[in-house]
Amino acid sequence: MKRYLPFFIVGTVALVTLASGTLVYRAKRLPALAAPENSTTSAMGGAEMVHVRGRADAPVTLVEFGDFQCPPCANLSEPINQLERDYRSRLRIIFRHFPLPNHQHAREAALASEAASLQNRFWEMHDLLYREQSVWSKAPDVRVLFSAYAGMLGLNIDRFKRDMESEQAKARVTSDEQQAITLGVRTTPTIFVNNHEVSHAHLNPAGLRGSIDAALRARTPVSSTQ
Repeated sequence: MKRYLPFFIVGTVALVTLASGTLVYRAKRLPALAAPENSTTSAMGGAEMVHVRGRADAPVTLVEFGDFQCPPCANLSEPINQLERDYRSRLRIIFRHFPLPNHQHAREAALASEAASLQNRFWEMHDLLYREQSVWSKAPDVRVLFSAYAGMLGLNIDRFKRDMESEQAKARVTSDEQQAITLGVRTTPTIFVNNHEVSHAHLNPAGLRGSIDAALRARTPVSSTQ
């Protein structure tokens, strides 16, 4: 058995290297992404930065506590984008981090999104991480893929790598986690519409639409009959 051990080790290393190369190749073949016109990140300073899309005076605000390695979060990502397009000026979207400890790469993904944010590409990285979740979540070295994604988004890759390790990025993620704990958030996705938590049964496109419509009706003044 000892005679074959060196060959076994070499073979294992080769397989891991091949898997990493395949994942990076797939990442590099993805189309380059342009920044959508309505993509915004509102900064309030330091760890209090809030990632928001939509008008500040929108009558309805949807706040999501999400985990980039959470499959249900990925499933809701594009439907939430569609809701934003459908409701336009009536809906504002806010994303906050809540990486779950049982997801091996969730915190690194959150830091990658924050590093992208420091180059004004948070939402682009947000959408890309969810779209490619099934790829990077299985990667032996996620940082290689995250750097490839940063390159696709036109980011300065050296700065991106430094920012992933920065205290500023870590503080942003920690700040969101602390707020989640204060609000009693335990899992992802957890979504609030105008400060009302959406029940688990309604965490689907139709349920979210119904919650938004109910919030809009609650904000509409009732006309008095004469």
